[in-house]
Amino acid sequence: MLSCKDVTEVCSAEMERPLQLREELSMHLHLMICAGCTQYRRQLGTVREAMRAYAEGRGVSEMPDDGAPE
Repeated sequence: MLSCKDVTEVCSAEMERPLQLREELSMHLHLMICAGCTQYRRQLGTVREAMRAYAEGRGVSEMPDDGAPE
């Protein structure tokens, strides 16, 4: 199973490219048992969406509530 450090790297990579099946499965297995990494992934999605909204000239109030990556 992936370590928390490995999962943070995979979460970051997920923002840049499609994950390989092995990466995705390993990450989701880890996320099922690790609340810290689950929260990190959620926050990473929120930051990404906030930056996207800023770049498009939208306000924060126009962002999705969950901050999940698209």
